[in-house]
Amino acid sequence: MNLLTRITIDPLICHGKPCIRGMRWPVEVILDMLGADMTFEEILEDHPELERDDILACLQFASRTVAGKSLPIAA
Repeated sequence: MNLLTRITIDPLICHGKPCIRGMRWPVEVILDMLGADMTFEEILEDHPELERDDILACLQFASRTVAGKSLPIAA
């Protein structure tokens, strides 16, 4: 499965920021949690609506973004 299908952009959700599966979970918030040294397990325990693949999708999104690669994002 292409993890990037989990990242959506909708102008009505979080001001159009890339989010996880149409929920109000911006990619940047997940990256901030990882940057604050939270583990996948800690994030998933604190936020049971998230899945491991959501976190992996955020990392893949960030990687492709900084590499300047195109991003097929669903609305």
